Amino acid sequence: MPFGPGLNERKEEMANPFKFAQDVRAEVRKVTWPTRNETVVTTVMVFILVFLASLFFFLADQVLSWAVGSLLEWMS
Repeated sequence: MPFGPGLNERKEEMANPFKFAQDVRAEVRKVTWPTRNETVVTTVMVFILVFLASLFFFLADQVLSWAVGSLLEWMS
């Protein structure tokens, strides 16, 4: 078959939990885990970006609140 193993062969592979666990361990060994420094830098960057996004949305909310309030006051 030109497209890989047949359906029955794949079912047999999936039915073997020991083989599955071995495959998972093999894949986990291939992962390049971040260093402690990379994790700290990334975490700090996330906090900075969350702060900047919250500041932006707070200021946008204040400007829109003022604009709507002014418009409603002008219309009444």
